[in-house]
Amino acid sequence: MTVLGRLTRVDLREVWPHEAYNFTPWMAQSSNLAVLSEELGLDLELVGQEVAVGPYAADIVCKDIFSGAHVLIENQLEKTDHSHLGQILTYAAALEARSIVWIASRFTDEHRAAIDWLNEITHDEWQFFGLEIELWRIGDSEPAPKFNMICRPNDWSRAVRDEAAKAGSASPTQALQLKFWSAFRDYMMLKGLRAPKPSAQSWQSFRVGRTGFSIEGVIKRNERQMLVRLYINCDDLPPKAVFRYLRDRRDSVEASMASVMEWNELPDKKGCVIAVVRSNSDLDDETAWPQLHAWLESNVARMEKVFRPLIVSLSAADLA
Repeated sequence: MTVLGRLTRVDLREVWPHEAYNFTPWMAQSSNLAVLSEELGLDLELVGQEVAVGPYAADIVCKDIFSGAHVLIENQLEKTDHSHLGQILTYAAALEARSIVWIASRFTDEHRAAIDWLNEITHDEWQFFGLEIELWRIGDSEPAPKFNMICRPNDWSRAVRDEAAKAGSASPTQALQLKFWSAFRDYMMLKGLRAPKPSAQSWQSFRVGRTGFSIEGVIKRNERQMLVRLYINCDDLPPKAVFRYLRDRRDSVEASMASVMEWNELPDKKGCVIAVVRSNSDLDDETAWPQLHAWLESNVARMEKVFRPLIVSLSAADLA
């Protein structure tokens, strides 16, 4: 018979005696931020620890690589309290943070309700997360951390509410696009994958690891086409030079994508586009949506795998 180990919970203070001196530096390490990024569905890049906010200091400030917006992380190795709730709101306002993450050993019902309420009354531009941190070991193993999501934005209800709040009623095309992207999100979640919040737009963006670059799924209803494209619109590098750098690698890129791609420098615009196109994609035929969703998912994943290594460390010297 197979012998199994036994899980034992470890007191947080045994590993992190002091919140500011032990836990915050641990949390700010890139490998641990990567774990938190996966839990949140964000792509976090450290800005600083103990960041001054007037006479106070925010525990950790990050940047969401995809949106470029500030992310505030406030730590608490005890159960949640009113003091930290006030700090979170104060720091978020001063830093103009768009995502607020509160990590604690335990969330009280009152503070869980407060985070849920903030998510309910704010628009899609802001996100509030509440996570509980635990430590566990198996037998004599090293303690392992575990994050438990307690509060998070309800993306579907927010999307419906925000679209309904726009002036006038949605057009039939917008309503169909919202339904399609909502079904795509359900498809991705069933596969254990993350997807953007559904919207009534003709496109949805996915992170690719660097500000100014995005992978986008695009619906062209009138042309009966579906696209997955890399959109280059960076500020730290000349987009046209980046486009030409990637185009010089066209043969290897298209071989990896297993597809001939469209390379559009868009000479009259700042940005550039590299796309793979699926013809005969009829958005009005809902019975075809599972095939469209599968095509989107596979090509977004393939494009991320191909382009991320090429752009994340790209510098001006590479473009010379």
